[in-house]
Amino acid sequence: MNPISIRLLNQQLVAPQFRDPDEVVGYMGAMQSQEYRMMRWAVGMRTRKPSAKAFKKAFDNGKIIRLHLMRGTWQLVAAEDYWQMIDLCAPKAIAVTKGWMSSNKVSILDEELMRVREILALTAADLGSATKEDFVRALAEKDMQMDDHRLSYHIRMAELSGTLCSGELLPMKATYALAADKVQPRVKMDRDEALMLFTRKYFQSRQPATLEDFVWWSGLNISDCRKGVALLGNSIHVEKWHGRDFYLTESCRTWGFRKGKFLLIPPYDEYLIGYKSRDIVLPPEHRHHAHNNSGIFQPIVAYDGTVCGNWSPFKNDCQVSFFEDGFHADDVVEAWRAYRTYREKA
Repeated sequence: MNPISIRLLNQQLVAPQFRDPDEVVGYMGAMQSQEYRMMRWAVGMRTRKPSAKAFKKAFDNGKIIRLHLMRGTWQLVAAEDYWQMIDLCAPKAIAVTKGWMSSNKVSILDEELMRVREILALTAADLGSATKEDFVRALAEKDMQMDDHRLSYHIRMAELSGTLCSGELLPMKATYALAADKVQPRVKMDRDEALMLFTRKYFQSRQPATLEDFVWWSGLNISDCRKGVALLGNSIHVEKWHGRDFYLTESCRTWGFRKGKFLLIPPYDEYLIGYKSRDIVLPPEHRHHAHNNSGIFQPIVAYDGTVCGNWSPFKNDCQVSFFEDGFHADDVVEAWRAYRTYREKA
C-alpha cells in the first residue's frame, strides 16, 4: 500500500473527478473552512477546472454552507447534508462550546440565549445576509450591548441550533442567513443512517485513515465512531501499514497517480487537518512549519504528496520557502500559475 498516493487520489488532489464545487464538498462530507478566503481554493483545487466564480455561485445559492460544526470550528458542508449534520454533530459541538465558555468565564443564561437568538434570526431574515455589525446594531436597538466575544458565542449557538448559517459570500467578511430560508428541508434520517453516511464520506475521501483519525476529525465519541465503521459492514476493510490499522473502502481509488506534481495547499486544508497523525505526509521534524500546538495551520507546498515547504497565497508573485533540500521556486511555477488564474477569475 502506498498511503500517500492513495490519499492524493481520494482527496481529489490529483486527477480530480468532480466538476462542480458543491459536488466536492458533498463528497468530502465536511471541509475545514477556518480561513475565509482560502477555503475557496481548498474546494477549487479539488475540481477539474477550478473556478472562483463557480464557488461563489454555489455558496450564494445555498448549495455550499459554512457554519461552526465539528470540534466547534468552521466547516463547509453540502446543503444536502446540512440538516443531518446538525442533528448528528451539534450535541457534541454544543458541549465543546459550553466548555470553552466556562473556561473563559462566560455565562449565558437560557433566557438571554433565546432572546438574542430571536433578534439574530429576525435580522438575518430581514436582510437576507447579515454581518456581525448588523447584529450589533439590531441588539443595540433592543438596548442590548455585548462585546464581540460574547456575540460570537451567541452566533455559534444559533448555528448549532440550525437557526443561522452562511449568507452571501463577500470578499473578506462572513455573513449570516436564516437557515430555514437558505437550505431546503430534508426528510429526517434516523441517527444510525446519518452516522453511517457521515462515516462513509470521511473514509471514502481521506482513506487510508485510522479509527483515531476519524475520532479526531469528527469530534464524536469513540463509541460512535466504532459504530459508524461497523455500520459500513463489508464495504470497508482494514489494511496494516507500519504496524497501524488503516481503513479503506471498496470504492478506494488506487490508479491515476503520476509523479512529479507540486501542490500549493491552503492553511487548514483537509490534507493535514483531516487526520490526527500527519507523519505519513509531513516529516515530524518539520511539523512546526505546517502547524503549531495551538491549532494554527500554515499554507504548505507538497511534492508528490509529501509536505516540503511553505508558500504565500496573497502575494502578487510566487513566494515559496522549502525546508527540504533539492527544490527551487521555479519548480512550482505551473502550480502558482493555476492558483493565480483561479484568483484572477474571481
